[in-house]
Amino acid sequence: MTDIVDELKWRGLFAQSTDEEALRKALADGPITFYCGFDPTAPSLHVGHLVQVLTVRRLQQAGHRPLALVGGATGQIGDPRPTAERTLNDPETVAQWVTRLRSQIEPFLSFEGENAAIMVNNLDWTANLTAIEFLRDIGKHFRVNKMLTKDSVARRLESQEGISYTEFSYQLLQGMDFLELYRRYGCVLQQGGSDQWGNLTAGLDLIHKLEPHAQVHALATPLMTKADGTKFGKTEGGAVWLDPEMTTPYAFYQFWLNVDDRDISTYLRILSFKSREELEELEKITEERPQARTAQRALAEELTALVHGADQCAAVIAASKALFGHGDLAELDAPTLAAALAEVPHARVPEPGPVVDLFAEVGLAPSKSAARRTVKEGGAYVNNVKVTAEDAEVSADDLLHGRWLVLRRGKKNLAAIEVAAG
Repeated sequence: MTDIVDELKWRGLFAQSTDEEALRKALADGPITFYCGFDPTAPSLHVGHLVQVLTVRRLQQAGHRPLALVGGATGQIGDPRPTAERTLNDPETVAQWVTRLRSQIEPFLSFEGENAAIMVNNLDWTANLTAIEFLRDIGKHFRVNKMLTKDSVARRLESQEGISYTEFSYQLLQGMDFLELYRRYGCVLQQGGSDQWGNLTAGLDLIHKLEPHAQVHALATPLMTKADGTKFGKTEGGAVWLDPEMTTPYAFYQFWLNVDDRDISTYLRILSFKSREELEELEKITEERPQARTAQRALAEELTALVHGADQCAAVIAASKALFGHGDLAELDAPTLAAALAEVPHARVPEPGPVVDLFAEVGLAPSKSAARRTVKEGGAYVNNVKVTAEDAEVSADDLLHGRWLVLRRGKKNLAAIEVAAG
């Protein structure tokens, strides 16, 4: 394959490094051991973490050995946020989240071969460390004036709330991680997002002081943003999580399907494993026929299969087609149908009834008279079957899985009725 640094740059995954030429040489002369850290400050990773997870995967595919660190120690502290202190979670909760995050990261990596990945936890080298040992062996090598210049710290100092000593000390812990991984595994590169640059360089500085002959590097990837100015990975419902219980595979698929045309080229390069030729062809199609959403569909299918598996991806695609009349709704399993309908307007009623009443109830028509006009004009569908009579009613026999009705006005306006007593 092409030089991995050139590949990362072409894909928009190279924001900055400590010494690009030295890093390029180390990677070319490799294989090297590198690491990327993930803090369990929530029970799941979200799509923003995919940039790092997939960059780890790329570096491993280029022949290098990854250490994926899930921070059982740093997760109890939390990297300083720009605006306010984090709520500290109890150690038992953090330990549970460590297990969950590990299970999400592991499928992306290979644990076989000469460059087999290793999962690590920084609680292993901090759990028995006393405060005196930490201050003498680690804290002694940090200068407060330099720590104050780190972006996350500086922003917090400018805020009314300020920053606690706990979060201020976070960079010491992350710096110690790099030192430990260098000593234990010969790790010479730390990779992370550009918002982590201060923490990445803290580790470099510590290693240079305690291991003066070490040749170590840092690589930062850019933070992904949206063209409309909103935060990447956020929807009206909040973050888009990798855990299927927190964000359903259907909602995950729809997130990527609805990516803005202005963003899709950037997201494809950063997140897709398709070749340059394939990506350039998708970019061309987007420019020529944006309404087809071919590139969005390609990214949605690739990432849904990567995160949730091929079977779930196929089920989601089938549901997406069936909702718009291009498949059999009755063939969808109950969880997939429920997840899909959760993404459209829906109303709950105690029993089935006249179609025009249901159309008005769920908002597909502003009134019952407007709903009758929709039926008369041939634009009303229940479970993909055209409604031909203005006085048509649905019965319990029409319910999908004994619970759902899918209503459609025209080709694209969808809604759901849930029939549930009480």
